[in-house]
Amino acid sequence: MPLLEINNLALEFGRGSAAVRVVDGVSLRLEAGEVLCLVGESGSGKSVTALAIAHLSPAPVVAGEVLLAGRDVGKMSPGELRGIRGGVVSYVFQEPGAALNPVFRIGTLLRETIELHQPGADSNAEALRLLKLVGIPDPVERLRSYPHELSGGMQQRVVIALALAARPKLLVADEPTTALDTTIQAQIIELLMKLKQELGMAILLITHNLGLVGDIADRVAVLYAGRMVETAPTRELLLRPQHPYTQALLRAVPRLGADGERLRVIPGQVPQAGAFPAGCRFHPRCPLAEARCRTESPELREIAPGQSVACHLVK
Repeated sequence: MPLLEINNLALEFGRGSAAVRVVDGVSLRLEAGEVLCLVGESGSGKSVTALAIAHLSPAPVVAGEVLLAGRDVGKMSPGELRGIRGGVVSYVFQEPGAALNPVFRIGTLLRETIELHQPGADSNAEALRLLKLVGIPDPVERLRSYPHELSGGMQQRVVIALALAARPKLLVADEPTTALDTTIQAQIIELLMKLKQELGMAILLITHNLGLVGDIADRVAVLYAGRMVETAPTRELLLRPQHPYTQALLRAVPRLGADGERLRVIPGQVPQAGAFPAGCRFHPRCPLAEARCRTESPELREIAPGQSVACHLVK
């Protein structure tokens, strides 16, 4: 049984004639201890899909299902949902400064979370252990600090410690390196991999940067305009990408030794929800688009074991 299974998920903002579908027919599968990267540009539907795992999405589920450890999240009571939030799945959000309450010290934030999810535990000792686990120097002093007194990298480590306080089976990391410099980005990714090995967690890493996935992911799923366009084992996707969008994302990754070479970009932008084009949603930006692509929506189909693509051009 997979730890996480999402089947034909559809999410909408608004109701009735004003409803706007932002995610349409997304399916994902994540095994215990596995790392899956969810990739796509801003506006592709990555974050709202991830929030739906714990029934936190502001866009309600209108079709499909989310199964967490075999249980349908959509059928859980409020009490059951509180049990899985943190205890089964925890989140690390982008912009750590916004994720931490600025009026509380780090120790207060950690102890509150520990006391909620680990009744009877020594919350002071556990808070110190978590700060050491995520590599924060002088943890005793940091417990007395306010969030604004820490650097962006240290704030993100605190957010990770808070996520680990409930001992989750699944960690959702939503753009965890956004707004951090390159060196700190590498440290955060290295920390996530270290924690995954030590704690045996599964990780769903959300990113728009395919340059990150090679060293961390077991599999990659690519979203565009609310739909899944390709999913494959990481090595296969990086070496032999099939969908034109995946290929374009890879071409846009900066490369070492390419001094003076113009950075390749994808022309245009992700269409807004409610204004998605007919047919393949990528066709207005696709240099290979044919007449069929403008009228017929391609189905996600398996072309090799573990690799599926939604493209009319892929045989």
